[in-house]
Amino acid sequence: MSIELNANTREAQGTGASRRLRRASQVPAIIYGGTEPALPITLDHNEIFHALRKEAFHASVLTINVGGKKESVLLRDTQMHAYRQQVMHVDFQRVDLTHELHTKVPLHFVNAENAPGVKMQGGVVSHVMNEIDIKCLPSALPEYLEIDLSGLSVGQSVHVSQIPLPAGVEIIVHGTDPVVATLTLPRGAKSDEAAATDGEAEK
Repeated sequence: MSIELNANTREAQGTGASRRLRRASQVPAIIYGGTEPALPITLDHNEIFHALRKEAFHASVLTINVGGKKESVLLRDTQMHAYRQQVMHVDFQRVDLTHELHTKVPLHFVNAENAPGVKMQGGVVSHVMNEIDIKCLPSALPEYLEIDLSGLSVGQSVHVSQIPLPAGVEIIVHGTDPVVATLTLPRGAKSDEAAATDGEAEK
């Protein structure tokens, strides 16, 4: 997905200047990294506020048009107001389109309702991870990784090594093959075998 934002350079800096920008429905932001100096910019509040609500915005290479010059960036940090729906500040990091980048992408879990452990055993799926570290060229960056849970029974898990990966994408593993999701019985519930054993004992 191609996502582009318009921005203006920000001359005045400091707390007072940032307050004035926010009152004018502008958001102070910065682009940093690469071989060029950090670039203070301003964004339209409504544009960035609605963009931040889209999952893809957090895991895509973005284009920021600053006075006709386009920068390829990743979203790195967002500061929100403590209780208002207001974006206070945004950080972007420049991306070199010819070099691998390291970032996090969300995990999408599908078909849990079709898993034998859910349909026939009364189990529930627990998501141990909701995002994961990857490295790839910017052109190969996926918006998310999809994990099919349809084959799980109670007591089974999906591990990092079982996640299907698009071409050119590599997961950065922290630990020996961590669990991503697991299917277990709710607390207090009994498996079919345990229930059958109890039934035999009561006879």
